[in-house]
Parts: sequence; C-alpha cells; structure tokens
Amino acid sequence: MITRSLLLLATLLLLTTADLQAQAEKYTTATFRGTRVINGHSVEMLRQGEMEMIINHRFGRFNEGFNELFGLDQANIRIGFDYGIRDWISVGAGRSSLGKEFDGFLKLRLLRQRLAGQGFMPFSLTFFSSTAYNSAQVTDQARPLAWQNRMAFTSQFYLARKFSDWLSAQLMPSYVHYNLVTTNNQSNDLISVGAAFRYKVSKNFAITGEYFYNISGEVLTGATNPLSFGVDINTGSHVFQLHLTNSTAMIEKQFIGETSGNWLDGDIHLGFNMVRTFKVKGRRY
Repeated sequence: MITRSLLLLATLLLLTTADLQAQAEKYTTATFRGTRVINGHSVEMLRQGEMEMIINHRFGRFNEGFNELFGLDQANIRIGFDYGIRDWISVGAGRSSLGKEFDGFLKLRLLRQRLAGQGFMPFSLTFFSSTAYNSAQVTDQARPLAWQNRMAFTSQFYLARKFSDWLSAQLMPSYVHYNLVTTNNQSNDLISVGAAFRYKVSKNFAITGEYFYNISGEVLTGATNPLSFGVDINTGSHVFQLHLTNSTAMIEKQFIGETSGNWLDGDIHLGFNMVRTFKVKGRRY
C-alpha cells in the first residue's frame, strides 16, 4: 500500500513538473539578457524570489582631455536592489550620486510573446512606473524647496519582440512629469519614444543599442536625446554591461529629459552596469 502511494505521488510530481515545463515552453525567453538594456529597463522580469543588486557607473566625458584622463577621473554611480514578488511583478529602489536622487519603481508584465505554433502573441508587453526624489541641498537658503517640488514621475510601456535567437528589439513610449521646472516656458510634462535592440554575437556576448527621442516638452535647456551603445558579457555568476553614452544619468527622469551631451562634440561617457542575482526565496535552480 505504501509502495503504491509513493508511486502515485511520484507520478503526480512528474506530471506536474512536465506540465509546468510545457507551459514555460510556450513562451519566448531571454528577449534581452537582463532587466536593463543600457540606461533603461528591458521587457525582462525577475523570477519570483529573485533579488538583483545593480551597480551602474558612468565616468566623465571623453572630451575633457588628458588632465581629467578623458573622463576617468570623474564618476557618477547608482546602487540599486530589485526584487521579484511574482514572476509578473517586480519592485526596486536605488540611490544615485548625480542629484543625490532616490528612486523606486514598480514593473508589471502584461503580455508575453508565445513561440510559433503555441498561440498568437507576437510580442511581449511590460509596464513600468517610477518615482524619483532629489535630495540635493539647495544653495539658496532663502527659497527652500518643498519636498513635493523635488519629485518626478515616469511611466513607460516596453513593447518587445524576439525575432530570432540572435535579434531582439523593443519600443518604449515614455511619459515623464516633473513637479517643478526652472522657468515658466518649460513644460512639466515630457513625452518621449525610445527604441532598443540586442544582437547576440555568441552565447556569452551581445551588442546592444538604445535611443530616446523627445517628442514634446523640454525640461533642460539645450537638452539632447540620449543615444547609447554597449555590449553584454555573461560571466556565469553575473552580467557585465559595458557601454558608451552621451548621458551622465542612470534613472529615467534624468537620462530621458536631462541629457545634455552631444556625440559629435565628444560628450561621450564610458560606463558599465554590473548585475548580481540572488535567490532569496524558494528553491534554488
């Protein structure tokens, strides 16, 4: 009797595992290598119980010359932690040295691209919403900033498709709202559309690109559109992303609306993202 019960239990476990595997095989995986493309997020989500520690680093501009070692003497950094509450919902928070910004975000998977022959869903869709708080000290003590004037909000949709094992692309319609701007003729709202791609060269190496075009609104006088190129290097235990960008910033409200660098003038920053993933809840893989 005990033997039959054990056999029945083992059979049920095998069937359940096979069913879960079959469900997983209905969808595409690894549209992008990680949750970030370069500056911005990708359509990818953390699994339930996963935590990522992300270190974003940007050096100074190349055109600052040898005295600044072509930007290497300067640095901006963001350290953040992301957590997968469920496979379809993630949260995260971080702190940037630029502007002494604290940020937090919510990320939701809405749709997921299906494999050929597994139903009609040709793309993946993810929603992203973030809040940023500028904690930098105000030099004009006679006009202190109220806390609400230090805040900005970003909402984005990530529409992505994996065309093959080698090529993926993503569109990123974006909306940024700043509670406070510097002059009356500046808009508090910014609408932008981004595009990104990933081309897989080998199992552990991929080329990436990312660009945001600001359609309406200009928050920073002389603002330019952020353009970035990079490579993803999979080292096994973590992903190392190395890139070139005209943006100093690493959070959405900054790099979408406050980028001032021009590639043609040599306003190019060397940067990297280093990601380490931990399984903090549930079974290990």
